[in-house]
Amino acid sequence: MKVLLLLLSLWFQSGSSAQPQTTGVRPTQQTATVADTTVLGQPADQDSLVMIFNGIGPYSREARALRVGNKIKKLRESTFTAELTIKYGEVVNEIMHGEELVMTVNDADAKALGLSLSGATSFYKEQIEEALTISSFNPNNSFFINVGIALLIIGLFIFGLRYYNRLFRLVYMKIHAKKGIWFKGFKVKNYELVSEDKLIVYIVFLAKAARLALLLFIVYLLLPTIFSLFPWTQGIANTLFGYILNPLKSIGASFLAFIPNLLTILVILLVVRYLLKGLSFFRTEIAKGRLVVPGFYPEWSKPTYNLVKVIVVAISFVAIWPLLPMSNSKVFTGVSTFFGLLVALGGAGAFSNVIAGLVITYMRSFKVGDRVKIADVIGDVTEKTLLNTKIKTLKNEIITIPNSQMLNSHTINYTTANEEEGLILHTTVTIGYDVPWRDVHKCLVEAALATEHVKKLPKPFVLQTSLDDFYVSYQINARTREIKKMSSIYSELHQNIQDKFNEAGIEILSPHYGAHRDGNQTTIPQSYLPEDYQAPWFRIQNDQPKK
Repeated sequence: MKVLLLLLSLWFQSGSSAQPQTTGVRPTQQTATVADTTVLGQPADQDSLVMIFNGIGPYSREARALRVGNKIKKLRESTFTAELTIKYGEVVNEIMHGEELVMTVNDADAKALGLSLSGATSFYKEQIEEALTISSFNPNNSFFINVGIALLIIGLFIFGLRYYNRLFRLVYMKIHAKKGIWFKGFKVKNYELVSEDKLIVYIVFLAKAARLALLLFIVYLLLPTIFSLFPWTQGIANTLFGYILNPLKSIGASFLAFIPNLLTILVILLVVRYLLKGLSFFRTEIAKGRLVVPGFYPEWSKPTYNLVKVIVVAISFVAIWPLLPMSNSKVFTGVSTFFGLLVALGGAGAFSNVIAGLVITYMRSFKVGDRVKIADVIGDVTEKTLLNTKIKTLKNEIITIPNSQMLNSHTINYTTANEEEGLILHTTVTIGYDVPWRDVHKCLVEAALATEHVKKLPKPFVLQTSLDDFYVSYQINARTREIKKMSSIYSELHQNIQDKFNEAGIEILSPHYGAHRDGNQTTIPQSYLPEDYQAPWFRIQNDQPKK
């Protein structure tokens, strides 16, 4: 009701003005009668009813009206189509267009309109929205000229569309003509990932998609161009242009704001690159033995370099992360947190293997190529990584052992022992107490010396490891440097032990062998027995007296 009274008072004031008015021209000043008070109003825009009744701050009423009018004119000519919003404050309210301030409304403006501060702000917002819809179209412009321009644009588009299709048909023919020259397919070693024919199909499909996308883009540009020729469709034209220009402006502004951060990122990457190159140089020098660091072994160079590389890359990533666009957005933070949680939950075992791999590396328990025994597995180390170790057994089996499991079990390195006087191979036989121990020692030493790949010096030796209930345990120890032939050496040594003991007439009662001497054949093979050998008879003792 107050707004209606205000408009009526403005109409009566303009009708009762003593000065003559020119038709079609707004007065430079208008008055509003509110609560029996006459307030002079300054029009902010010649094409609208936005009236300014008071100055604000350092701006007079006229200067303020001119300033608001310029804002309305600028927004009317702009293609940015954000809606007007109200930013409420304790003292003043602000009418915003996106991030741009259009007008400030205070208590004096509300009093001049006879409204509350909130109501006056809403009133001015509606007036400015109405002012933005008014076109600056000059009725003196020729309507038929604009129609002719629109028809000319449509005709040129239809005419060009014919040659547009011909152009892409030539592109398709060119693609097929370059088959086997430019487009040869893709191969990964001996596997053909994409053949020539499939590659041609994919490229032609992309060309057709590009043809359609470009055509739609041209049509999208033509429509607002035609709409902008007529005043009643200029709003549609501005909206369509805004859909393209506003994102481009936003991307451009974001890119310009990102340039300082981009330069910082490039400097960080440059420093990290040359730092890693320097570390790689020292790694190579230490690995080849040209650079000797006391207490630092050459085999440590590669894992140490990889560890330092991970640390350097992690630090650089932490430094670059805040500089990336959208790094502070909630979506980006949520996704990164989700993936971090997945890594934390699923990578606990892998992380423990990595730590164990580092510990094993610096313990120098073994290296690639060594013959080792880990728990119950005997074989040669073929690969050693931070996660696991692969061992090729004596039966050509590849066994993968997690590093965390290796750290919790003992490791025997046969190759390391061979670096001194050779690896000591040993085996045990049990012989009864009825056989002199010196004869047993002699047979075992002779069997070891007769075995191929056993060192003659130092001479093999025998250890009596235990005196059991029914036999004595004798252990023969012999040295060898042929670590890779352990299985065959052990086999031949056992064969020679059997031969030497049989030749000496000594029975091997190992591990447990029960025999009755009376009436039983000896355990020695027939080939080692005399030709006239006969099994002994059973001897029976008769304790009853003769009659």
